[in-house]
Amino acid sequence: MELTPAAVAREREWVLERADVVVPLINDVRDALGDAFDTEVAPVSDAQYRGAVEDVFADGDRAVNVAALVALLRDLDVTDDYPGFVVDELLGRELAAMLAGEQPLRLLAESTFHYADVHTSGDADSAAGLDDLDAALAAGVQTRLPGWAWTDAESPFDPARR
Repeated sequence: MELTPAAVAREREWVLERADVVVPLINDVRDALGDAFDTEVAPVSDAQYRGAVEDVFADGDRAVNVAALVALLRDLDVTDDYPGFVVDELLGRELAAMLAGEQPLRLLAESTFHYADVHTSGDADSAAGLDDLDAALAAGVQTRLPGWAWTDAESPFDPARR
């Protein structure tokens, strides 16, 4: 694999075009987590998804790493899938974390990845890593975007509030 600026741009375009699959998954995950935590979580629009993707790819250092993980997961396939289970989980979890940003969002995206992955099943004809890629995109982007009450309020631990 060679990661050139053109290759990173191609992966960005692929991720942007995946909105029709990822945005419904984001909203399903948000609904289910909202139910689990007894809270309302705002849905994500295609425009919000695309804006978050553009923000990630605007950070050149992050963009090249995200592009590499996307490309790897798009092509990852393992005979009978199970032997590849660990590697696609590892790559998916890391992609979700990179998309989300810094801590604590990173950790939340990693946790959400596993939840989204359980609720995502790829097409029987697609590579084994593709469902993990969709789960990672959903988990990372949904974590990055507003809509959770706790992210909209000021932190009680903010030094300016003491």
